[in-house]
Amino acid sequence: MRTHRRLLTVTGIAAAALATAGLNTSAFAATTLSSGHVDVLDAEWDGSDLHLHVHDEETDTEYEPADVTLAVPAAAKVANPGHGWLGSGSQIWLLPDTEAAADAAGVLFPGISAEHLTTGVFANNSISYRLVSATRNGATTEDFSVYSGSTRWYDSNTATTFFKSRNFAVGAHNHANWAFEEAGTYRLTFRVQGTVSGVTESATATYTVVVSS
Repeated sequence: MRTHRRLLTVTGIAAAALATAGLNTSAFAATTLSSGHVDVLDAEWDGSDLHLHVHDEETDTEYEPADVTLAVPAAAKVANPGHGWLGSGSQIWLLPDTEAAADAAGVLFPGISAEHLTTGVFANNSISYRLVSATRNGATTEDFSVYSGSTRWYDSNTATTFFKSRNFAVGAHNHANWAFEEAGTYRLTFRVQGTVSGVTESATATYTVVVSS
């Protein structure tokens, strides 16, 4: 059984991570997740409305997105793999698409889930997750992307309308690389959308990600 929680106390480790980033910990949500398997985008249907949660797979606990800060430590830095959309910097901060790599680096293993949705409810047994907007330190940013191999799933680059939305099968559980090109505080707004009995249903939430230098 999954536990639903809205507020927890920031752990000493999480608070230290935020302090290291030079940020005021009081400005962020009380729950900070910095490692382990976490489905950042996790949709549920309660029979009348869609909802977005953050699902901590390690403790089987759900959080409201507004109640969580996702911490990306300096240990997440890797050499830029050279994909054109990742900019010209020599390094990026990466939350990897394999659990072994995430555990080795001590960072989050981020998932995108539709596994808690019931087959037969949504048209074509499919939903979409859309990246609505992305900011870093309060300004629109082009420094965030999600990709698998050489395929972009999401890109915050405002110069293109591509790589903003992706469909996922009901029941699916997916992982990809989450990349950040600069340190700072990111606010990522996503929308989940699907069609139920001919009616478009959706839910939108903003996620806070603190990337430490």
